[in-house]
Amino acid sequence: MVLKPAPADTGVVFSLLTKKGRQIVNPSPDCVVGTGLATTLGNDRAKVSTVEHLLAALVGLDVDNVIVEVDGEEIPILDGSASVYVYLINSAGVRLLDRPRRIAKVIRPLVFEQDGKRVSVKPYNGLRIDYTISFAHPMIGTQKYCFESTPLSFSYRIARARTFGFMKDVEWLQKNGLALGGTLENAVVFDDYGVVNPEGLRFDDEMVRHKILDFMGDIAVGSRRLWGHFEVSCSGHDFNNRFMRYLFENSAEYLEFATLDGGADAARCPDAAHVPMGVPAWA
Repeated sequence: MVLKPAPADTGVVFSLLTKKGRQIVNPSPDCVVGTGLATTLGNDRAKVSTVEHLLAALVGLDVDNVIVEVDGEEIPILDGSASVYVYLINSAGVRLLDRPRRIAKVIRPLVFEQDGKRVSVKPYNGLRIDYTISFAHPMIGTQKYCFESTPLSFSYRIARARTFGFMKDVEWLQKNGLALGGTLENAVVFDDYGVVNPEGLRFDDEMVRHKILDFMGDIAVGSRRLWGHFEVSCSGHDFNNRFMRYLFENSAEYLEFATLDGGADAARCPDAAHVPMGVPAWA
């Protein structure tokens, strides 16, 4: 995978190398074609999976315009978090462009809920996410985390949180030919009593922090960066996408498409010719 600078108003564009040459996929709620173990974007020509961690990094670092060149059908999972992407984008630098940032501001409250899952949003100048999870496991239970997104807060509070799962589920998935690349190097795994990973957790509440990371990536498939105060309970990739589809299908009622002033609110793109893969010392 290579990240390349893009002109203002390009947005995030996936350029996928396939047997029929390069194919373009532009993120949108309707282009989400899979939400099983990760979020998959695609059309009738190509698809790419596990996009949520990269998209979360772009949102968290305020990167608006980038071309993502991918050789294959999946974004590298790396360590199961967004920390490597954050390190590499920060190493490359981010350039201010000569256009204002384009956003979609929530203008009236919306509550979207079903089967114990809930996403509510209300107007807010920025991106705030209050997330609650609940798992019947002695080391997880109910966790809540409140997060105000800035590049610095994302880098230190959210980006390093890894995806997580349960040993019994991993064993079932791999017996059925799924999650074959899942290891202790790219996920936190729990058995019935605790964490299997020898290094333990990066945060006591790493699980709810990762859910915020996933949510940030899943709401990044809109046509513009979303501003609002989100309260999320027990959601996942599928429910996140159903919420996004409803929100944008009813955008005339709930959203205002706006541009911000220049300066600190100018659009941004990566500053280097490309961002190579690598592993930072603190990942």
